[in-house]
Amino acid sequence: MKKYLAATALALCFATAAHAEGQLNIYAWAESISPALIEKFSKENDVKVNVDSFTSNEDLLTKLQAGSSGYDIATPSQHFLRVMIDEGIIENFEANKLKAFENVEEKWRNQWWDEKQEYSIPLAYGTAGFVVNTAQYKGPTDSFKYFFEPDGELKGKIAMLSYPDEIIGAAQLYLGVPFCSEDQAEMKKVLDLLMAQKPSVAVYSSDNIASRLSSGEVSAHFWWDGDSLRARVAGSPVSLAMTKEGLVGWMDSLVIPKGAPNRDNAIKFIEFMSTTENATEQMNFYAHSSPMKVIQDKVVYTKDKAPELYPEVPITFSRTCSAAAQDLVTRVWTQLLQ
Repeated sequence: MKKYLAATALALCFATAAHAEGQLNIYAWAESISPALIEKFSKENDVKVNVDSFTSNEDLLTKLQAGSSGYDIATPSQHFLRVMIDEGIIENFEANKLKAFENVEEKWRNQWWDEKQEYSIPLAYGTAGFVVNTAQYKGPTDSFKYFFEPDGELKGKIAMLSYPDEIIGAAQLYLGVPFCSEDQAEMKKVLDLLMAQKPSVAVYSSDNIASRLSSGEVSAHFWWDGDSLRARVAGSPVSLAMTKEGLVGWMDSLVIPKGAPNRDNAIKFIEFMSTTENATEQMNFYAHSSPMKVIQDKVVYTKDKAPELYPEVPITFSRTCSAAAQDLVTRVWTQLLQ
């Protein structure tokens, strides 16, 4: 995820006995897994669960590439999951033979990031786009034009994320440039767009987005669907723009890092999180869409209550790019922030 929440490392430990029979070490997006489910799993399995958090896929990848991470579960987004498979740093735990696989919605099985569904079970999915403070900005939001080429109210009142991944993707959607382009001329168009927008950008930051937006420090912020939803439900005057060019999609999955010290407990946890009951609880906590079969009459964020999770515009998922394409993205972002 979509979704890169700002938080410091978090450790949650639950055990039902003085000497729990086992452990489970999770490395997940900050505040992404229901604490109630962590506690429930701990009690049911007499396992001490430790949860640490990361705030970017890049941080997760670096940790796993170093080896001997000590983690049993991680939750990469789809394009980084593909990289991890190709680099051999996560386990093939024959996910397609688990009960969990049967509970995955058909449309989310065997996707390009894990064609045979051997390395992962999906956890959550959503989108990224721009969110406006409706108390401050009353203008149109049906195109990325108003965000990337701001005028009037939005000049100097826009905030971006601190990393390029979904920002570059959104700019490409607006310009009609394909994801993972290796064409320097096409990526020069992306750079030119972002450079022209730069004077209107108050800050490039992935931290404190909710407070920055709700306080009126900025009137528009690049953000994620579920985070925007939670802020709105909590009373903030925010709205996710449904841009005609579409939104950038993400899918986070449960994987097992290579050499996980508690592999059996990791598989138990994946099975546990994938039941319809627990998948419903997870969706209600996280406020992002579930790729699992859920109990519909127990879902809190229905279409009428949470339009953010049910976009009627196209969704394009971030891709795993070639080295040449990724180098162009890096060059664009580096030049932008100089």
